[in-house]
Amino acid sequence: MSELAARIGLASVCALWFALVWRARPALRHPHQRGLWVTVLAATIAITLFQPKIVAGLTSVGVDVHTVSLGRNLIGVLSAGLVLLFVVDAQRSPHLSRSVAVGMTAAAAALLALDLLQGGQPPAGAAAVQGPASAASAYWLILIAAHLLGDAVALVVCWQYSLRTTERDLVWSLRLFAAGSVLALAFWSGYLCHLYDLAPAPLPYLSVLMGIHGFLRAASLLVPTATAVARSAAALRTTWRLWPLWRDLVTAVPHVALAQPRRTRLQEVLRPRYPLALLAHRQTIETYDALLTLQQYVRPDAYEKAHRHARRAGVRDDRLASAALAGAVGQARRAVLVGVPPSSVPHPLPGVVHGSPQTLLGIARMWPFMTDALAPQDRAASGERL
Repeated sequence: MSELAARIGLASVCALWFALVWRARPALRHPHQRGLWVTVLAATIAITLFQPKIVAGLTSVGVDVHTVSLGRNLIGVLSAGLVLLFVVDAQRSPHLSRSVAVGMTAAAAALLALDLLQGGQPPAGAAAVQGPASAASAYWLILIAAHLLGDAVALVVCWQYSLRTTERDLVWSLRLFAAGSVLALAFWSGYLCHLYDLAPAPLPYLSVLMGIHGFLRAASLLVPTATAVARSAAALRTTWRLWPLWRDLVTAVPHVALAQPRRTRLQEVLRPRYPLALLAHRQTIETYDALLTLQQYVRPDAYEKAHRHARRAGVRDDRLASAALAGAVGQARRAVLVGVPPSSVPHPLPGVVHGSPQTLLGIARMWPFMTDALAPQDRAASGERL
């Protein structure tokens, strides 16, 4: 269990430092994100100094265990105070902020004074690497009370604010931070019991809790990044699926396109002219405009014929409408390419006038199968019909 706890702890530390570095520039630019970033930074340093392998590495270069423990405890109190400042700042109360700053300073000073009164002696026992810097009960209580207070307030305030805001990223950041606070509360409650019981057995389980807490803190920072990645993935998926339909339609109706398609869709997504979200939006708009233009070339019975063809071919019922649209549009596109004049009476296709991206993606899914399903229009016959 100790080995598993050590691995989870190191993995969470790596996740935390990655999240801090990745989000440093955007977070420090925006005041409303800066507090969360600094709070997680202080917690990350304390969690890092809690890992036995990190402590072993520091002691191997001459830093004694007592100094590491004292630094971890002081930074931990700073982290608890910053958590309080972070949640108090949301209430825009200068008086509360000053009170928290004074209390944090007093707690850190008390820990330092108690450590000096003990003569800088580390606690005895095998768990000293992850124990407090002083064996005094007052030292323990100040240290743990600071953490319990900070995490309890963070849990309540973050959860309440997550229920009030409608900004999705903020909701998830606050809820992940609150979930991390729940684990931190469990850790410090168990740690207090461990210190009084002096039994090292529960410590690996508490270390696992602290490691998972670290992952949740990292996740709370990375929510905007995860959202951006999800949006880019959705845009990439839309671009990839829509590209064959978009290419064929803008080739027939070139005036709707801002730029001509590249030779392959792999080139289109690997060397995009615009950000992926803008590229997907542009292709959606241009495909829709091309469909509206091609409705002037749709034959009156094209949709029904394409629908019957798709049903005979065994297309699933939930895709029949898309397949019928693809077949009718494919015939209209070929009519444009061979020079068939437009009809004086357009024949609107069902679902296209108020079409959604899902409608276009449905047509794109059936496009390879249905584009040549209907017989091409005869130019002379079309001229006589008009």
